[in-house]
Amino acid sequence: YGAGGGTSEHTVDLAHEAKTDGVTALAHLTCYSSTKEKVLDVIRQLKEKGIENILALRGDRASDSPIGEFNHASELMELIATQGDFCVGGACYPECHPESASIIDDLDGLKRKVDSGCRFLTTQMFFDNSVFYKFSNQLRSYGIQVPLVAGIMPVTQSSQIERIVKLSGCGIPLELSSICERFADDPAAMKQAGIAFATNQIIDLIASGVNNIHIYTMNKPDIAKAIMDNLSDIIGKQGTQYEA
Repeated sequence: YGAGGGTSEHTVDLAHEAKTDGVTALAHLTCYSSTKEKVLDVIRQLKEKGIENILALRGDRASDSPIGEFNHASELMELIATQGDFCVGGACYPECHPESASIIDDLDGLKRKVDSGCRFLTTQMFFDNSVFYKFSNQLRSYGIQVPLVAGIMPVTQSSQIERIVKLSGCGIPLELSSICERFADDPAAMKQAGIAFATNQIIDLIASGVNNIHIYTMNKPDIAKAIMDNLSDIIGKQGTQYEA
């Protein structure tokens, strides 16, 4: 479900195919450039196909898309809540949403999501686990108790870094920037090092009691498999919820 809902016609079919194959489906639904009529039609189709889980996002406005009827993801969540008993998740930024005036402003927005029916939050990527731990404590202190899913992005190409910083505003630790600089001209080594860095992040999270982890593999199943292989005994013994 791309910026402006540009690939929305595939969402229902892909979610249904995953469910048919025995995989828990989480349909992504954006709203920023959509009308309520269009969103309701997608929700109706998801319900007809037996899809129970929706990740409700505001989304980015595509350059050629009109402004829709939604300003915030919480408004989409409120609409979904009127259409049945979906399990609705939302997104959050451990290093504060780029459009938020302050961390308090950001937490207020997340509280609105929860009050609108959000049952879990998945973080944007982060590369310093201390950022995640601090953010988790801030959520709990603010009374936001829904499950928090740690979002991990394996950096397997050095060119990813510039785009990642531009889109999410997340910090890049020295260790990762050194990896990207050292292996920029060696794709195989960069991929291996990026997988290792992400693996070490996940090991630290699990060791610290984090049981919900999502991996942003950007539709590259070989990366998901490599990380899964690295963690096979750890995940099997800890009962960690792993998604890719």
